[in-house]
Order: sequence, then structure tokens, then C-alpha cells
Amino acid sequence: MPADPDMVTRFCLVRHGETDWNLARRIQGHTDVPLNATGRAQALAMAYNAAHHRFDAVYSSDLSRALETAAALAEREGLEVRPLPALRERHYGIFQGLTAAEAAVSYPDAHARYLARDPEYDFETGESLRAFAARIMAGIEWLVRHHAGQTLLAVCHSGVLDVLRRHATGQPLEAPRDFEIPNCALNWFHMDGRGWHLERWADRHHLGHVLTEAPE
Repeated sequence: MPADPDMVTRFCLVRHGETDWNLARRIQGHTDVPLNATGRAQALAMAYNAAHHRFDAVYSSDLSRALETAAALAEREGLEVRPLPALRERHYGIFQGLTAAEAAVSYPDAHARYLARDPEYDFETGESLRAFAARIMAGIEWLVRHHAGQTLLAVCHSGVLDVLRRHATGQPLEAPRDFEIPNCALNWFHMDGRGWHLERWADRHHLGHVLTEAPE
């Protein structure tokens, strides 16, 4: 937390563009799936809109779908993309590569815990929701320490945005998700000496017909 309560660090967090696994509603997690044609179009539309703002640095998850999305803005602004593995999606263990429907058939007990947002369940070989949230907040707080008072853009994943929104608004990890997380929408937060604040969520007016909505 900045020592000066009036020092404000702003974040624009963006979910990566669409992938073919998004279209198939297949759980990606740490699987490195590239953008599809729609995802690349979304990334360009996002870059055009976000370029109306000034950013001191551009960060990204180190997965290719996020890096490619971030590159669209970074190239436009003459900045480098700084990979930050802490911004990766949650590791979904035995669910990675499956659709939710396939997971429900193959692992019914695990699927029930997934739907219930059990914070301790780790998909046998993945991350629990609680461990994932701790990783995300540690990464975001690292950014605050190294960029206090600046404005950053970070490209990440739906699970990352879910965690930070809940942290900023006080919504428990276990509560059902009652908000959407569109690909390549702009989500604005700031952090000051009083804590985290959500400024604007899911700004997607720039996406038009390329907009899509899909799970992790």
C-alpha cells in the first residue's frame, strides 16, 4: 500500500481476446491456446480504444492469448509488453481441456465443488480458488509497489478479473458470479491509501460485432 494516502495507482485490466477453446466452451487454465481471428480483431479494437488513455507500462500474463492481445496496444503506443506469470489464469488441473459438460460427466463430484465455488478445491492437480486469489493479489500488489502513482494496462484472464473485482468490492470468493467478463473489455480500478476501488467495469463499446462471451 502506498505510504501517501493521496497517491493513486490506476489499472486498466483487460481479458484476452477470444480463442477457439472459448468458442467451444473448453476450460483453458494454463493450457497455452492462441487467439483466433475474432480474438485478434478484438485485440485491435481494444488497442484503438485504450490508446485514448496514456499508460506508463503494459503487463501481461505469460500465456500467448494474453501476450498477443497486449502486443496490439503496446505496438500502437511504442511500449514493450512485460510478461508477469502471476497474472496467469487459474490452473484447473483435471478439468483443463474439458468442457464443463464433459467435466460434469467425467468428474461429477469435482464438478459440483466447482459449481459451488469451493475455495479449497484444487482439481486434484491444480490450484484452489483461495490459493489462486492469493497468487493474483500478490502479483497485483507487486505492480503497485513498483509503479506507485502510475497508470498501467495489464492483459489477463477472466479468473484474474473475477478475483480483483471481488477484492475491490468486498464480494466473497464463494459467492456466485453475478457479473460478466467480456473478452477485450476495459476494466478500471485504482488503489490508494484507503484500499482498492472499482471505477468502471466491462467498457466494451469499442467491440461491436466482434464481441463474444465465453467461460475460462
